[in-house]
Formats: sequence, C-alpha cells, structure tokens
Amino acid sequence: MKSKTIKVDYLARVEGEGGLHVRIRDNAVKDVKLKIFEPPRFFEAFLKGRDFMEAPDITARICGICPIAYELGASYAMEDICGVKVQGQLRALRRLIYNGEWIESHVLHVFMLHAPDFLGYEDAIQMARKYPDVVNNALRMKKIGNAIVALLGGREIHPINLRVGGFYKVPNKRDLQKLLDDIKWGKDTAIASARFIANFPFPDFEQDYTYICMRHPDEYAVIEGRLVSNRGMDIPIRDYDEHLIEEHVKHSTALHTHLEGRGACLVGPMARYNLNYNQLPSVAKEVAKEVGLGPECNNPFKSILVRIIETIFAFDEAQQIIEQYEEPDKPALEVEPTAGTGYGCTEAPRGICYHRYTIDDKGLIRDAKIVSPTAVNQQRIEKDLWGVVQKNIDLADDKLQYLCEQTIRNYDPCISCSAHFLKLRIDRD
Repeated sequence: MKSKTIKVDYLARVEGEGGLHVRIRDNAVKDVKLKIFEPPRFFEAFLKGRDFMEAPDITARICGICPIAYELGASYAMEDICGVKVQGQLRALRRLIYNGEWIESHVLHVFMLHAPDFLGYEDAIQMARKYPDVVNNALRMKKIGNAIVALLGGREIHPINLRVGGFYKVPNKRDLQKLLDDIKWGKDTAIASARFIANFPFPDFEQDYTYICMRHPDEYAVIEGRLVSNRGMDIPIRDYDEHLIEEHVKHSTALHTHLEGRGACLVGPMARYNLNYNQLPSVAKEVAKEVGLGPECNNPFKSILVRIIETIFAFDEAQQIIEQYEEPDKPALEVEPTAGTGYGCTEAPRGICYHRYTIDDKGLIRDAKIVSPTAVNQQRIEKDLWGVVQKNIDLADDKLQYLCEQTIRNYDPCISCSAHFLKLRIDRD
C-alpha cells in the first residue's frame, strides 16, 4: 500500500492554483478530481445595475492574459440587443487586436509554460541556458503581440480603448505600418519555431474528442460565427444555453460544462484547428503539413504545435489587415439602448468565451452570464487525466505528478500562469 497526500487550502482568483486528487486501487484508477478553489469573482453581480456601455471595461478585468475576449464578447452581446453591426475597417481592427492577444497568449504558453515540460527543464529560465535564442525570440514575439494590443487598446493589460460600437480612438495608418517589420519578423520566427517544436517527444495519447468552436463562412473564426461541433451541432450563439449545460460539482468552485447528450467537450486551439482547418491561410497549412500535422490532430500533447500554427495565422492576418488598412470616418457606431437580451461569443486563445446580458430601456444591465473556456474544458481535462494516469500507472509518484502537470498544461488553463501550479494527491491502495 502506498499513499501520498498534499493538502491545498486556498487558491488565487484568476491564474491561481489548482489541486489534483488521484485515487488508485488494485492497479486501477478509481477517481480523478481536478480541484479549483478560486473564490467567487462576482463579475456577473458587479455588472448588474451598471450602464450597458460599461460592460467591456468591467469584463476586461476578468483576465489579464485575454481581456480582449471579454471586452469583445460583451460588446457583441450589447450590439446584438441594440441591433448594431460593426463592419468594415472597425471590424478589421477588432480582428487585429485579437491577433495581438492570440500572439502574446500563445507565445507565453508555448515557450514559457509548456516547452520546458518537453525539454526536461523546471522553467523557461533554466531552458534559456541551452536555448537562449529560442527564449529571446519568444520574448520578442510576445512583445509584438503586446504592441498590437497597446496601440489599439490604449495599454497592454486591461485595454481601455474598446467600446460597444467600436473604439474610442482608431490608429492612423502610419502608426500601424510601423508594426509591419516586426510582424513580418514574428511570422518568420513562428514558422521556425514550429519546426523546432515538431521535434519534441510527444506522448502517444490519441483521444476521441467532442470539439466545439465558432465557425464563420468566410474566415478562420475569431470574433463572429455559429457554434459548431464534430458531432453535428450547428447553432447560432443565442442557442448556447440550450446545448451547453453548466452544473456545480462539489470539488470545484468553477462550474463544469457539458454538451447536452454528449458529455464532456473540448474548446480551444485543437477544436478550431480540427473544425476550421480549411480556413487557415496557406502559409499556416503548409507549415502544419511540414511539421507532421494533417487536417486533424487528436493528441492533446501536440496542442503546443497547434498553438504555434495559430500564432503563424495571427501574424499573417495582422500583416494583411495593416497593409490593407484605411482609417475609418469615425471610431465607433452610435449605439442606443433597447430593452432586451443579447448574446456574444468570441474565440479566446483558450476557446469560446460566451456572454449573455439583459438590459432595460435605459441601458441598465439586469442580468449577466459569462462562461470562460476553462470552465468548459474542466470535465474534459479530468477525463484526459484519468486516461493518462491509467496508461502510466506504474510510474513513480513524482514522475506521475510531472506527467499530470504536463497533461493539464496541454489546455493552458486559466488557473495559473506559473510552471508549477499543481499540487498532486495520490492515494494508492
């Protein structure tokens, strides 16, 4: 009999710590619980009674890594209520700032949080001793993403320039074009990075996932589209609550989400890649083929490769938007409040980020619902952990813990931004 217990009392709010409890008996996994103890964030309650125009600025504070996902999700929901459609150059600028967020988030995860797992280092600082150019290039790529967000958003963290209807101020063409040389360098470096990552030792762990993401008829979906799955679902955003069901589980303060009639589902880069591969630009598809990814990827340990392919896409689209940019006549459309309920959804780096709001005729928010991608993925993460532990059940506890941490980091969960967030409890009977 072998037992190991590490107690976790309290976890931080956002990018906090997670706990994992694994119970093994008679050489079989009997229970796996990914425990999230984040205190309630109350953002939905904060929004009640506030003016509908405040929603983007308030929701931006939910996450310091992907605030654009929350700002634009809130904006689209309010525009849905009020019958406003942002198009043309303002819409292009929305995709551009999202490109910046994808770049900075994906690069942070790929090189600072996840690559050390594959290369056998405790963290990126130790990794930099052998791979200084890789780490330095990653920092520069992330800085380029930050620069895009800062120029369009007013600052890098919790941007303040986005609003319902568009922006408070739009950049001039000259300032945007100053970013082009760096963006072109970033695309070339991301391509080289994909070739480097392709040589990582990926565990053999193919899974049969239910993927869910947004799909747009004309582009790789980021800010608009319908919700689709590889199991036949194809619905408008407003039908989200009829298909994706939230429930409370005892071991987590974050709600678990499952697809009605299907159970656990996966959102994020692998879902987008598998369902929207044909809409990636040719440069991204060519690199994907070169590094051994076909139109489908069902190994979560290769999600790091998928993320770098999406980084290539983000750099490529950012370049195209800037090269074609013409300053719009005004920074935003006028939006007048109308009583009703509206729905918004965008593709955060980690997956779909859903918003639903009800406002009255004065524009005051009466009800709000926000679902983060990590909340959707929690149940699927537990299932992956179950399979990984069972497959590697004879590993020593320390090695099994390391593998479990790596499995969770496949999802880039929004519960911690440190390389060692996990406390593992293993009970062997």
